Amino acid sequence: MSKKPNNNITTTWVDGELRLVGTLDSRMIGLLRAIDQSGSINQAAKQTGLSYKGAWQMIERANNLAPKVLIATVTGGSKGGGTCLTVAGQSLLQLFTRLELQHRQFLQQLNQSLSDDPDMQMLLKRQVIKTTATNQLFGIVTAIQTGEVTAEVSIELKGGEQVVASITLTELKLLGLGTGSDVLLLINDPEIIVVTDLGNHPLSARNCLPGTVIRVQYDGVDSEVVINLPSGDSLVATISQVSALALGLIPGIPAYAVFKSNAVILGVI
Repeated sequence: MSKKPNNNITTTWVDGELRLVGTLDSRMIGLLRAIDQSGSINQAAKQTGLSYKGAWQMIERANNLAPKVLIATVTGGSKGGGTCLTVAGQSLLQLFTRLELQHRQFLQQLNQSLSDDPDMQMLLKRQVIKTTATNQLFGIVTAIQTGEVTAEVSIELKGGEQVVASITLTELKLLGLGTGSDVLLLINDPEIIVVTDLGNHPLSARNCLPGTVIRVQYDGVDSEVVINLPSGDSLVATISQVSALALGLIPGIPAYAVFKSNAVILGVI
């Protein structure tokens, strides 16, 4: 019997730890819970990933700061002693448990409201994208020209810069691209050529974005060059250190980020 998909799952956009005043955070409460369950500082320390000394330091600090003692220890006796929560400690544990439930409900409401807001969802989705490509830009498809095997997709960046990407017709269909589609552009840094003077020399690369060098970092063999575009977006290029020195690349000089259309990988959100 197949299960129906759960359409009520909400993406976690907002997260946060519940912390009361002073040292009363989830780690301290976790230690209190472990002590209440095991009756042993040593066992509680192991359960919470603390050292025995660290657990004792937390207990001493909590006892000193609280208006009433939270944890009591008994030495000796027929059972060899042990550790337990006082009435005040039990009350604090119950209070924190109730607050945890309210805290989770509050976060769920926040995340649900963000998931219901398409503009906010688009903004936040862009922040959590993880790829291996150094350069990640967002744009809008302005035109698509198809051939027998490939398609040229024209994309406008947020500053008005134009980028052309070449993809196969299969990829075009898979992505479901059309005019007005929001797309993610991925460009690996070795694919970008840095040019400081175009002169009258034609370029075989379709994309040539003007900008300003804002950082050059050398590692002894290669150099990382960061070019800031007029839109505020930046592109990172990796070129040889010899080339960077020959071009005289320093922060503040104009430069062009040049790359071929097939160097652009497109993605949709």
